[in-house]
Amino acid sequence: MQFSNIKWINNQPYSIDFNDIYFSTDDGLLETEYVFIEHNQLKQRFTSLKNTHFTIIETGFGAGLNFLAVTAHWLALAPVIAKLHYISIEKYPVKLADLQCAMHLLPQFSLVSSELISQYSNLKLGLNRFSLAAGRILLNLWVGDIATQLPQINDKADAWLLDGFAPAKNPEMWSTEVFSHMARLSKINTTFATFTSAGKVRRGLQAVGFEVKKHAGFGKKREMLSGVFGDVFGGLAK
Repeated sequence: MQFSNIKWINNQPYSIDFNDIYFSTDDGLLETEYVFIEHNQLKQRFTSLKNTHFTIIETGFGAGLNFLAVTAHWLALAPVIAKLHYISIEKYPVKLADLQCAMHLLPQFSLVSSELISQYSNLKLGLNRFSLAAGRILLNLWVGDIATQLPQINDKADAWLLDGFAPAKNPEMWSTEVFSHMARLSKINTTFATFTSAGKVRRGLQAVGFEVKKHAGFGKKREMLSGVFGDVFGGLAK
């Protein structure tokens, strides 16, 4: 297992491997709220949840910012008896020390982050299971190349968070094989959101059955994408 090579610049983690930032320099948390939570309508869906579970699949766990933001809303809004199943894939997980530094920047999420940190030292290649918040949150962190890890997943997603490094810098994360597995693991009305508006991503998702819309991007990004599987925007994704 290979850990990520990170350097810290102005209290922000930067990937040496991909020559890219982990968080938006405008405001990483606000970007997560805008791109992934708002455009997957997660707060509304958690509040009105009829099932006893909700499944999110994320491509690119990074330093865990999306995970912490989503779980905070889950704990605040979802029924107490419901479980969030959060599945994420990461080829180069951050070292424990870097994770601790990242979590230190987000003290408002300390309830979940402290539990995650306490279990993180046993990380291994393949599937890593974490039970957090008295079992209300189940994190399955798949460590390894997405081409080998994603085919092993069989859980159907309610929402996708597509958050690998930029397509030009990390093409494996945005391949036709990945899009095909997304279709396999989606239900009618499964949503997705991503910070990128790259034509390759838009066309790839449309080719496997996702309806795709462009929106104004966050911060310096001009546009972003979101959409829904097999619904022509008649349902969740507006």
